[in-house]
Amino acid sequence: MITLKQIRSDHNFSVMINKAWDYLKAKGYTEHGLRHVNYVCKVTANILRDLDYDDRMVELGSIAAYLHDIGNMHNRKNHGVTGANIVFTELRNMGMDIEDICEITTAIANHEEDNGHPVSILTAALILADKSDAHRTRVHKVNPGPPQIHDRVNLAIQNSKIFVDQERKSITLDIDFDPSMCQIMDFFEIYLKRMEMCKAASTVLGCRFRLIINGLEMLGKPPVHDTAGTEA
Repeated sequence: MITLKQIRSDHNFSVMINKAWDYLKAKGYTEHGLRHVNYVCKVTANILRDLDYDDRMVELGSIAAYLHDIGNMHNRKNHGVTGANIVFTELRNMGMDIEDICEITTAIANHEEDNGHPVSILTAALILADKSDAHRTRVHKVNPGPPQIHDRVNLAIQNSKIFVDQERKSITLDIDFDPSMCQIMDFFEIYLKRMEMCKAASTVLGCRFRLIINGLEMLGKPPVHDTAGTEA
């Protein structure tokens, strides 16, 4: 089996990850370089491991996470599908088993909210890890003038962490948000669709998704029923 260590040491993949970040940097996007892919790689593995998936699933999830943004070297639009096609060819050339390639490329092709869906365990874990990487250090400003909404929101996020509570079957994204930087509605303007995708991904993993901002639960709280059985 091809391992994450082999993927990380592969020259072609290193070049493509850097080229993808060069493209996004020129377009003024938040950071999508080696720090991002390594973070997503680690968190994807942690989610799968915490939910007791086997070593093979953890390794495949880590590889998918490490390679998930390669398609950005061509264009941001449909970069998941583009990246999946590139990765499919590269992994075939490396001699990876076709079953493993299909697992990895399906996850890569479906990790974005515009056209992706949590259609597998790997995809679901990758989605959650990718969308949890939001905070002020990702802001990369190249153009003069006031920051745009994506930058304002990321600058307002002082810290974010995602963790699994296996006993309660929940996956929680906990965010520290500075309201002096922008309004919380700005966060939901760009992140609501991503949070709904995380909710769907958590369901695939047999868990409930919880979004907590400054200690207040925004998504994931179970409905409260009155004695007549109707939702309160």
